[in-house]
Amino acid sequence: KKPGQNKIIAIASSTGGPKALQSVIPKIPADIDAPVVLVQHMPAGFTSSMAARLNELSKVQVKEAEDGELLKKGVVYIAPGGKHIVVNKKGASHVIGYSDMPPIGGLKPCANIMFDSLGQTGFDEVVCVVLTGMGADGTNGILSLGKKKSVHVIAQDESSCIVYGMPRAIYEAGVVDEVVALSKVAETITKNVGVK
Repeated sequence: KKPGQNKIIAIASSTGGPKALQSVIPKIPADIDAPVVLVQHMPAGFTSSMAARLNELSKVQVKEAEDGELLKKGVVYIAPGGKHIVVNKKGASHVIGYSDMPPIGGLKPCANIMFDSLGQTGFDEVVCVVLTGMGADGTNGILSLGKKKSVHVIAQDESSCIVYGMPRAIYEAGVVDEVVALSKVAETITKNVGVK
């Protein structure tokens, strides 16, 4: 990592994700040199208990993302079920925003919307992580983001996925930098971002 580089970690997961995230988020060091935004496909009401559980298990702080909230390094912001999240530049900082767009392909939150929004931010690089899940959410967002920003894409490998859908879609799109087993995802993220 180059000194002074300003990075963000963006994670997408779906089917099998809540369990997979318990193998990733608790292994991220407290002093990770980036904020984390995360879309897990879940209905409204379920993400707050998942955030609370992950927060108990983790060194980083884990919470549901709130509209207008300032992004801080070492905090994981989970899109609330039933809401799309975007990241907006605000002066020298970045804030979470809620998008009132309708569900995309039945999904709200949708990872494509989150990834897409990062194209307009001040981050030098986005470390995109695609974990287990059905379908292809995340692929189009990462492809559009990659036209505007430097991206480093990490996909979960087939053998450790509950459903090898979303990681397969981004892999087949030809933009994955690293394919890793679930047990190695946190260390791969940390290696790419560094600690402060």
